[in-house]
Amino acid sequence: MNVTVICDVLGQANNGTTIAAMNLIDHLRAKGHKVTVVSPDASTAGREGYMVVPVLNLTAPINRLVEKNNVQLAKADKNILYEAIKDADVVHILIPFSLGCGAVKMARKLGKPITASFHCQAENFTAHIGMMGSKLVNRITYKIFSRKVYRHCVKVHYPTEFIKNVFEKEAGRQFPSVVISNGVDELFFEERKKNPSGKFTIVCSGRYSKEKSQRDLLDAVGMSGHKDKIKIILAGQGPYEKRLKKRASKMGLDVEFRFFERRELAQTLTDADLYVHTSTVEIEAVSAMEAIACGLVPVICDSELSATRSFALDEANLFRKHSPRDLCRKIDFFFEHPEKTKEYAARYGAKKNAFRLCECMDRMESMLADACSHPEERRRAH
Repeated sequence: MNVTVICDVLGQANNGTTIAAMNLIDHLRAKGHKVTVVSPDASTAGREGYMVVPVLNLTAPINRLVEKNNVQLAKADKNILYEAIKDADVVHILIPFSLGCGAVKMARKLGKPITASFHCQAENFTAHIGMMGSKLVNRITYKIFSRKVYRHCVKVHYPTEFIKNVFEKEAGRQFPSVVISNGVDELFFEERKKNPSGKFTIVCSGRYSKEKSQRDLLDAVGMSGHKDKIKIILAGQGPYEKRLKKRASKMGLDVEFRFFERRELAQTLTDADLYVHTSTVEIEAVSAMEAIACGLVPVICDSELSATRSFALDEANLFRKHSPRDLCRKIDFFFEHPEKTKEYAARYGAKKNAFRLCECMDRMESMLADACSHPEERRRAH
């Protein structure tokens, strides 16, 4: 196949969308397919198979907000999109932003089948404009996503049933679709020697932002009678770093703030004692899946906007949204009952193979091939 992948966001692997995109791109190329990647990532300029578009200028205040999240957003360039799409067998969109919308227009004009992954909840966007709690604004956002991108697809990829149900309800229609996990890289399944730090170590992985809610973990550990025996590792980076550091210092907590490369993160998870997932908005928590693959037991926020709560085995590893006290009780339970931690770890170990990246990417490859081989679907999409 000749596949064109459209990435509004691409660059450092500090977000789930970039990691999912690179996993798909690497897999397709390893299988011998030609892949053309269109993105705003200037570091790929001149590399074979990459085409770079300008960065979207959204006025100074919004540009600063985007930069704080360590991402760049792409501007659709018709000439570049034409060159990238004209020989494609299928065009795959990662996010329904400016570049993705421009690619849909060009692909329809050229009669190319379109597929798209669903990697962005409305709340991921509205959180940054202070309107995450507005059901009306979130619904409008979903309808725009539908109108601009997803209704034109011969196949929509959802990482979880959760987001499929949410989007189709809010969009008011169903789409031809498949549910395929984004998967976990094989390196997280590798056997490693555990190097305990001496303290009970809790890892929480994700961008430092409002919807990731790392503050709840800091407050929970601050309430624990075992506070001085606990170390927290916040694996990530993002706009809330200063305020989280200030809060941790004020509470006298042992917290490490750090962005980890993938293999280093795998070792950090292996060495830890517990994984806490505080995010309130999540399509698919690959970070939680990575922790489980490394043998950790997760304690998960029960937010109705997060697919991750479905990973909980029972109430012992599920805590109430924005309730540090309830999270504290769950942390103390696993701290005080190491035999229970081993029991839960064994139960999760029996489930983790379903997350393996190679199997998930094989299914993505099949989805793209199917989109190319159904001309009647192609006509219906255009």
